Amino acid sequence: MRIAVLSLLLLLQVAPIFAQNKAVFSVQADKPGAAVSPTMWGIFFEDINLGADGGMYAELIKNRSFEFFKPLMGWQLRSSKAMGSVNFGSNLLIINRPEKSETNPRYLQVTLHKTPKDSLGLTNEGFRGMGIKKGLRYDFSVLYRLQSGNAKIHLELVTEKGEVIGSGQFAPKNTGDVWQKGETSFTATATEPKAKLNIWFEGTGVLDIDMLSLFPGDTWKGRKGGLRADMIQMLADLKPGFIRFPGGCIVEGHDLSVRYQWKRTIGPVEDRKLVINRWNYEFAHRPTPDYFQTFGLGFFEYFQMAEDIGAEPLPILNCGMACQFNSAEVAPLSDLAPYVQDALDLIEFANGSISTKWGRMRADMGHPAPFNLKMLGVGNENWGPQYIERLKVFQAAIKREYPNIKLVCSSGINHSGELFDYLNGELRAMKAEFIDEHYYSRPEWFLANAKRYDSYDRKSVSKVFAGEYAGQSDKTVSVNNKNNWRTALAEAAYMTGLERNADVVQMASYAPLFGHVDGWQWKPNLIWVDNLKTMPTPNYHVQKLYANYKGSRVVPILYKDKTPATGQDSLYASATLDQASNELIIKIVNASAKAQTTEVNIDGVKKLDAKAKLITLQNDNLEAENTMDMPTVVAPMEREIETKGKKVELEVKGYSFSVIRVKL
Repeated sequence: MRIAVLSLLLLLQVAPIFAQNKAVFSVQADKPGAAVSPTMWGIFFEDINLGADGGMYAELIKNRSFEFFKPLMGWQLRSSKAMGSVNFGSNLLIINRPEKSETNPRYLQVTLHKTPKDSLGLTNEGFRGMGIKKGLRYDFSVLYRLQSGNAKIHLELVTEKGEVIGSGQFAPKNTGDVWQKGETSFTATATEPKAKLNIWFEGTGVLDIDMLSLFPGDTWKGRKGGLRADMIQMLADLKPGFIRFPGGCIVEGHDLSVRYQWKRTIGPVEDRKLVINRWNYEFAHRPTPDYFQTFGLGFFEYFQMAEDIGAEPLPILNCGMACQFNSAEVAPLSDLAPYVQDALDLIEFANGSISTKWGRMRADMGHPAPFNLKMLGVGNENWGPQYIERLKVFQAAIKREYPNIKLVCSSGINHSGELFDYLNGELRAMKAEFIDEHYYSRPEWFLANAKRYDSYDRKSVSKVFAGEYAGQSDKTVSVNNKNNWRTALAEAAYMTGLERNADVVQMASYAPLFGHVDGWQWKPNLIWVDNLKTMPTPNYHVQKLYANYKGSRVVPILYKDKTPATGQDSLYASATLDQASNELIIKIVNASAKAQTTEVNIDGVKKLDAKAKLITLQNDNLEAENTMDMPTVVAPMEREIETKGKKVELEVKGYSFSVIRVKL
């Protein structure tokens, strides 16, 4: 009897301890607060890490128009012994005609004297090789001029070992002095991640060629000369609210001569003037001398892609300032008019009727309907009084002609300190619609700053755009940075604070977006690719869960002490209502190694659906990474769980990010 009594007393003493250790949340589902902007979670794209040329832009031939600083970079002479002293400069000659073609002055002249097949040719190495797929059609095209004689062009896709895995041919016609476009297609017989293209010449005559191009037949939406479908699908799967383009630091250029100029990126691709990519030379630890911008992916294609994936376009334009890290070159205020006019003309290009100059240009490119541009960025990571005085000129001109266009403005390179405080104050005084904040920081910073926006002014007309952020496992601009679970989990925790403060933060995007495993300059990146495959990082899965399950209104979710969960007991949480589906969405991050018994009480509802869906990202190892060979080391797992009355009980695993969805 004494043992039974002692056991009962022991249980009574232990029960409160278990109750105290339970992580108890209360969700006030009947108190919807701030609206979650449709643009809340988006994507930031910059042509870095072979993101465009060699990446999203599906062109397989590098330096297709011989316009690199070294005109034959990417090309290699091929000749048989029978050809003797064949070399560049005799049988093969680069012609430069800047007085006739400012945008594309160079072409290759091939002189043939009864030249047999397989005796004179070129090999193009592609962008770290060419990713070729068995059974897929490949489309070759070339601009050519054959004034007399006869000629044939033979094409061979070859493996690293030299084995032919696809071939075709094209016979140019006599054209006199007129350039024409020739096309042919052929099918690959094997898959090869690092193929090359051999081009052999046969016949007699002088053949001029330019814009040699090879595209896979499976581009996004089957568009000729289009985008790499698997990469765009990864973006579409995020269901992004916006896409910011074209950068990033390439907007600024190391000096103003190589700044991004959108008007040079539209119209026929052969008329788009190539420039060096500033990531070509930016980092001594990752030099990329063959990195240029051909602008085959230009502003029309960006707008089209945004429309395809249901994202609002957010173009960023140069404000008359080059990169302040490189040269700090500025256009005098007296010379700023062309920069401002570029902004006004871009709005007309996106939204103008076909009776306008730039609206007609859009229509001529195949899109008569407006793109419905709503916002525009002026400057990228610019700072100081020189930025503010130039921004004011842009703001006045744009608001005068297009008062409904919202402007995204830079708060510089720091997320705190004197520089940030100055810009933040000036921009709010100017009533800037969006202030673009950037933070590349250690995971500890993200965990410690989940309350960053809790104290921001809710009444200010200026809203926050968290335009570039990513957890740095080592330090910013380190080659040792990793897309590990530690960084992704910290970002997930931080994003609960962004979501909770949806009345302050209305846009957010991870950066950079893409990284090519053989051609990167910066780590970490949201999505890694090689020539054939894409690989989502743990960070990608975090972004996707937020964007796919963002809800429409924030509702309070309170922890034990009736305050938001911002790190107490290593827990972080946010909650939203999806009013269209009448669904409650709860996000919980457990940043500790220990699993936690959790109870979520849903107040203000009549009942819950008997089943809820639980999606979990979890790994016991914070250093875990996905790889091209093992892409699912950290990946979401989904299952059903039962509700109990008006509450949900579950064990929240250690080092986990959980999303609970329940019908009300």
